[in-house]
Amino acid sequence: MSKKQINKLYLLTAVGYFLPAGSSWVALLALRGFSVLEIGLLESIFHIVSFCFELPSGVIADVFGRKKTLVLSQVMMLLSGGLMILSDSFGTVALAIGCSALSYNLASGTREALAYDSLKKDGNEGAYNRFSSTEMMFYRITQSAATLCAGLALWLGYRKAYALDLLFGLVALFIAGSLQEVMEDTKTKNNSSREQLCEVVKESWTFLRSNKRARTIMITNALIGAVSTLVLFFLQAKLPLAGLDGALLGPALFVMGLGAAAGAKISQYFSGSSYVRMLLASGVGVLFAFGMTFTGRPYLMILGGFVGALSDDFLEVRTDVLLNEMIPSGQRATLISVSSFLFCVVMIVMSTLIGWIMG
Repeated sequence: MSKKQINKLYLLTAVGYFLPAGSSWVALLALRGFSVLEIGLLESIFHIVSFCFELPSGVIADVFGRKKTLVLSQVMMLLSGGLMILSDSFGTVALAIGCSALSYNLASGTREALAYDSLKKDGNEGAYNRFSSTEMMFYRITQSAATLCAGLALWLGYRKAYALDLLFGLVALFIAGSLQEVMEDTKTKNNSSREQLCEVVKESWTFLRSNKRARTIMITNALIGAVSTLVLFFLQAKLPLAGLDGALLGPALFVMGLGAAAGAKISQYFSGSSYVRMLLASGVGVLFAFGMTFTGRPYLMILGGFVGALSDDFLEVRTDVLLNEMIPSGQRATLISVSSFLFCVVMIVMSTLIGWIMG
């Protein structure tokens, strides 16, 4: 059973994340006349919704089932695309962005949990590492392919581009519906959803309160990651305005994505280096990327995006390794969620701020 299930999960990732319009939504909104500040506010809305539902979505998956949660995730993504097609105001776009955030939260971690439990049921948990790396490969390839189609999305216009997204979304919904639910014995535990959520918060607070180094690493990584993410985010809107041909936007974003892959690869050769030194190097790289956005020269802006993405993943990989070494096994998922919370908080604050600065 697990082999067939795993292959379906691979396919779900490959199809579900091929969203040309979703990958270039910033540029599509900019061409519709939305200001950088408005786009920054919309990004803040995404992270506010994501922040609010990060932990509850995990409880939903545990209580109601991983397959149902993945189906619901695809439904929310379809609803988001439909609202984008029909949108004629900031409010409608904001609602679509909220649905997209819910879709992200519902899928985040759920797919991995279903894969692990499927392998465990067949006594093959050792194969999970291979699944994790292969699934990430599919994710990167799919997102890169969608990014390369940014020019096509701009040429089609937002309505036709999102209609194309809906076609892939419908296929992904069918794949999600064909998955087999795997229920663990822990499903029968007596704790209510509220008690489970409270327990997660309590464990997270206890660990963070007693571990200053973990707090520092999470916060600094969130700051570096937020600035880098927002630089790449706003470059979607600023590059066409700086004179870059729309057909070249996809390849430009793809090149910047290669920077992230390079940073992750390079980081493994610095496993013995001081975290502080890696933090400083990454900080310089991200500040360089931020500065390049004000040059008004497309190719310097792309270079900055490449360096910023490289710097971000260079630090991100090392941060992940350190945190996993520090976090107790029984609290691993909890603290990873807390780290995501911190990133969301920083993004909520900085999205509008940087949108205002760069606007």
